Amino acid sequence: MIIYKTITGIQQHLQKKKTEGRSIGFIPTMGALHPGHLSLIQACANSYNVTVCSIFVNPLQFNDPKDFEKYPSTIESDILLLEKNNCDILFLPDTKEIYPEGLNNEIQYNLGEIETVLEGKYRPGHFQGVCRVVHRLLDIIKPDQLYMGQKDYQQCMVVRKMLELTGLSQSVNLNICPTIRESSGLALSSRNMRLDEQQKKQATVIYESMQFIKDHLIKMPFSEIEEKVKLQLSDNGFEQIDYVAAVNANDLSDIKNTDVGAPVVILIAAFTGGIRLIDNMILN
Repeated sequence: MIIYKTITGIQQHLQKKKTEGRSIGFIPTMGALHPGHLSLIQACANSYNVTVCSIFVNPLQFNDPKDFEKYPSTIESDILLLEKNNCDILFLPDTKEIYPEGLNNEIQYNLGEIETVLEGKYRPGHFQGVCRVVHRLLDIIKPDQLYMGQKDYQQCMVVRKMLELTGLSQSVNLNICPTIRESSGLALSSRNMRLDEQQKKQATVIYESMQFIKDHLIKMPFSEIEEKVKLQLSDNGFEQIDYVAAVNANDLSDIKNTDVGAPVVILIAAFTGGIRLIDNMILN
């Protein structure tokens, strides 16, 4: 694996690969890698792409400066994991390399309602920051394939919208890969590193709650389901619940306004021990 910290270096290398007829696959991350990230690396490598991973903790997508400061950094172990999992290139830039004009040079993306609901409601400005860094990284790497995880479902939808708005959807194919879970059902996340053993055990109730919603969605009013799930989360140590939702999987609109048979996605966001966890489940 080759590590590049500058744009010039990685672009020269990737241009050479393209002239050789190779396709480029890209996985953007903020580090603290786990098997969920590695599944994206493997999906990319299995498609015979030149596999490029970036590690950059983007300050623009953190609403809470303390959350940014506490975000786990495990760069040495991340590098070892990437080397063992068929990653060809690691892009490891600093903030000045990504934002040479500073953090205040704002570009606004017209994302529509998808930016204002669920995550967007509780993390205003978050998705603008996501779009800005992913757009910037795509301009640098110029990949043919982009790999992201379903665990960040709304983020995937936002990135897809950004690709359409910028015209990048003509040259970059977005691959959304399944969420990787522990045997308990807990979705793998870099934030899980901050959970103690008791909190980790309690956190499995998110998956159990989604299963409950799945089993009861057509049997009882969603308001009753929501009340039961929030009580279940509270009883298991979650001190704040941002949302429990079941919405149209295509646009996150209210399911009562969708056609019969439209896909539904269940989404939950809640805090335990001050750590915010999110998860989702798609229903047919």
